[in-house]
Amino acid sequence: MATIYCCRECGANLNLVAAHLYPPDFYFEAGNKNSLSFSIVDSSKFRFEKEDKIRPFFETLNYWGIQRKRTKIICNSCGKLVGHIYDDGPPLTDSIGQFGFGPSQVVPRNPRYRFKNKALTVNSQTW
Repeated sequence: MATIYCCRECGANLNLVAAHLYPPDFYFEAGNKNSLSFSIVDSSKFRFEKEDKIRPFFETLNYWGIQRKRTKIICNSCGKLVGHIYDDGPPLTDSIGQFGFGPSQVVPRNPRYRFKNKALTVNSQTW
C-alpha cells in the first residue's frame, strides 16, 4: 500500500514519497507543528518563490530574528501555497559548529520542505 499526497485545492498528485518524510518528533529550529517535512521533493510539481521579510518574528521561545528568508512552495497545477523551504535540516557536514557549540546557522544545512497539513490530502492506494 502506498501513500499519495495530493494538493487539497486541485487534487494534483504532488509525488511526495513517504520514504523521504522526517519523523514527526524530529527536532527543527523553526518547528514542525501542523506540518509534514520532507527531505526531497519532485521539483517539477512545484514552483518556488523567494520570500524575504524584515520584521521581528518568533518561531520558538529561544529562536527569533529580525529578517526571515525562506522560499514558498507553490503547487504548479493551481498556484496555491502548500508550504515553505527552511534551511534547518540535518547538517551537511560532521562539523561541531562555530566555536564548538554544536550545529548552528553557520554550518551549512540540508533544506527541509515543510508542507502544511491543511494544504494536503492523503490518499492510500493498493496495487
